[in-house]
Amino acid sequence: MKKLLISLAVILLAGCMVVQAEDLIIESKTQSYNEAENKLKFEGDVNVSVGDMRVVGDRADVSMDENQKLDTATFYDKPYAFEIKKNKKREVKANILKLSLITKVVRAEGDTQSTVFDGKVPIAVINSDVQEYDTKTGVMTATGKVAITYKELETFSDKAKIKTDKNGDLKNIELIGNARIKQDNNESFADRFDYNATTKMLVATGNTTSNAIMENGKKLVLKSHRQEYMQDKNIFTASGNCRVWFDDYYAVGPKMTVYPNSAGKPNDIYFNGRSSITQGVRTIYADRIKMTLKPKDFHAEGNTRTVIKNIGSGDSDDSDMSLGL
Repeated sequence: MKKLLISLAVILLAGCMVVQAEDLIIESKTQSYNEAENKLKFEGDVNVSVGDMRVVGDRADVSMDENQKLDTATFYDKPYAFEIKKNKKREVKANILKLSLITKVVRAEGDTQSTVFDGKVPIAVINSDVQEYDTKTGVMTATGKVAITYKELETFSDKAKIKTDKNGDLKNIELIGNARIKQDNNESFADRFDYNATTKMLVATGNTTSNAIMENGKKLVLKSHRQEYMQDKNIFTASGNCRVWFDDYYAVGPKMTVYPNSAGKPNDIYFNGRSSITQGVRTIYADRIKMTLKPKDFHAEGNTRTVIKNIGSGDSDDSDMSLGL
């Protein structure tokens, strides 16, 4: 087996794999140079190593620029890249994998999947049509049917941006376009989700809807223009045409805050600003409304007004309501 040893001063990354300047070692059954294409070509059991990272495939080539410096390494026929550090393993699978040695950008194309293992257990999986990682900014961008699984959490979107720090720890994630987050029987939909790992704040914007299944099996639906979830406090806030459906309740207001019960489930919903709550034919308007899910009740205060619809629409011949005087 022939071996080609090339010294490089580059940062090489696959998926979320960061490797400091190392020697690049390429092993294969055959290696050749095509002068017309200005490429080094490798075929048969291609095995590439750079520090802790490995890339395995059947076929690869490395293009060179006009100064005969290495430009882009391309791996074909479903290559497999992985890195192992201590008890953590990161791997990337795709139809084609491109590593730019100049721009420090890694691009995986076609049925791409990135997986992070803790020991032998996969803790995070990212599937999409294309995944691209910029080692200079630490941003990975996934596009096309993006599906992310993290423990019991699942997300779906047209596009996702994931930023990590130099240690590979998550800083923030953006889900863009037809975004959905699912956890157990609870789901949230929005045009966009932004999660900040430092503040532990999840922000949903654009046509946001959250569905939660309560302990009694009843469904709670919340819609608004914007929704924010404070993970460490388990508090949910919303603004912009807030609407809530629960059992026979329907409530509307400009702003609302949802607090959990002792079991961590949504329970107390506070509306601020001119709001209303409807139950059957009765609608109560107020400046502030507290809606409790268990036990189910509500309290309204501040310029309250009650409207009961069609109160005189019974079968009686008398269409007017009087005090009998």
